[in-house]
Amino acid sequence: MFKRSDRNRVDKSARLKKSNTVRDPQKLSKLQRSIEETLPVKKTLSSPIVTLTVGREGRLFAAHEEVLCQSPFFERACRDQYLEAQSKRISLPDEEPGIFSAVLEYLYKGDYYPRLLHNKHRNSWELEDAVRSPDPSENNRGGRGAVEATMHVSSVDQFLLRDTVVYCAAERFGLEELKCLALRKQGLQSGIDVGTILRSAQYAYDHTPDSDSRLRAHYLALIIRCRKTFKRSGTMQAEMERGGKLFFDLFVAMCNHLDDVVELSNARTPKTI
Repeated sequence: MFKRSDRNRVDKSARLKKSNTVRDPQKLSKLQRSIEETLPVKKTLSSPIVTLTVGREGRLFAAHEEVLCQSPFFERACRDQYLEAQSKRISLPDEEPGIFSAVLEYLYKGDYYPRLLHNKHRNSWELEDAVRSPDPSENNRGGRGAVEATMHVSSVDQFLLRDTVVYCAAERFGLEELKCLALRKQGLQSGIDVGTILRSAQYAYDHTPDSDSRLRAHYLALIIRCRKTFKRSGTMQAEMERGGKLFFDLFVAMCNHLDDVVELSNARTPKTI
């Protein structure tokens, strides 16, 4: 899932030139046509087009109302003050455009790039165009290019695991199946450094309810499984000294893990009188 390295990949990614491209209203009709072209042939959508303004820069998206309403969040939004009746516009200033694009792709296609593919020869699951270790300097391999496991999240100004951010967005939008998909995809990632994992875990704790039993548990299990690496990490030490709910949960999970080990050991040890 990760590797220890003296090279800070996050800093390297941060130095890359950032795109400031913003969609303008003139491009909206082209975007709508693009959406129509990606729809399955068997299904023709006739509901109104809703314009969505996403992120701090106001990037424009367009989607059919009936597609959006698969999400309980957008079903409510299309009925109340979020939707301007005349313009059919929803404003989402706190969402990440890159993540919302993945959510919208999922609503239309049932998956988001990179797609989850089944390898029949190995009888295993893998990610489309995946690279083992995300490196922005690597050349694209055709199509939409090799996907990075991390992305810059402007709200926290950090690079985080993309599927974690998708999971948290799915939580807000009430998309349970998308949460499962994002978690499964994240489990296929590798070559991620300790710092990115811990930052992403903290983000998950900040953007999921205490009742969440999947993404949080995923991070706890990962840290326990790879504890030899984490205990040697200066980043881990610094984060633990800062504290937070993540580390109390980690303590409880470690105790439960030790209890299981002790019980298993006792079961295998012959009792003596």
